Amino acid sequence: MLPFLPRAVVFDMDGLLIESERLYRDSFLAASEEGGHGMRVETYQKVCGSPWDVITGTIFADYGADFPIDSFRDAWLRHLGVMMADGVALKPGVTEILDLLDSLDIRRAIATSSRHDSVTRHLGPHDLLKRFDTIVARGDYTEPKPAPMPYLTAARRLSLDPGRCLALEDSYSGVRSATSAGMMTIMVPDVAPPTEEMREKCVAVASDLHMVAALLQKAQA
Repeated sequence: MLPFLPRAVVFDMDGLLIESERLYRDSFLAASEEGGHGMRVETYQKVCGSPWDVITGTIFADYGADFPIDSFRDAWLRHLGVMMADGVALKPGVTEILDLLDSLDIRRAIATSSRHDSVTRHLGPHDLLKRFDTIVARGDYTEPKPAPMPYLTAARRLSLDPGRCLALEDSYSGVRSATSAGMMTIMVPDVAPPTEEMREKCVAVASDLHMVAALLQKAQA
């Protein structure tokens, strides 16, 4: 159960609204295989949703300071481009939860580590851009997730106290960002399973957005 019905819901994008995190993971592992690096999926799980400097630091910590990061990044982006060439599907329940928020008169925003052009490229074909009151993307803040600034920026643009907002996140860095901003948070896991830390920080761990919608309906009743 949610402790209260939020005034707004703030969504992450990658792995929460769209099926992109699995493509990021698969292209990460494809680049590793191409380069013979033997990288583990656990490394990707640690960094999903993180900015490039955090990813770089994690890779160096796990695989050594002499890891060929530039050539790996080039290969990763190349594989990712191929995998995303035909577009990226929506996660189950996206349209339904947005329809529910319309019926409950609950505002909504996006707080993402991706750039605005990426948001437009992935959500535009699904006609979703107009369904959000504001979109906070890379370039709109100086401190990325796991810092609270992306979510604080979203709350400020909505003219709401962060404590009256619900954040939906799939990544560890995103959950840390949202909860440190003071938002009630639900984790909807994608490529990274919920840890004890995540369960302690979140009011719930939901299997998908349909479950989040059910929790909102119960809070409204």
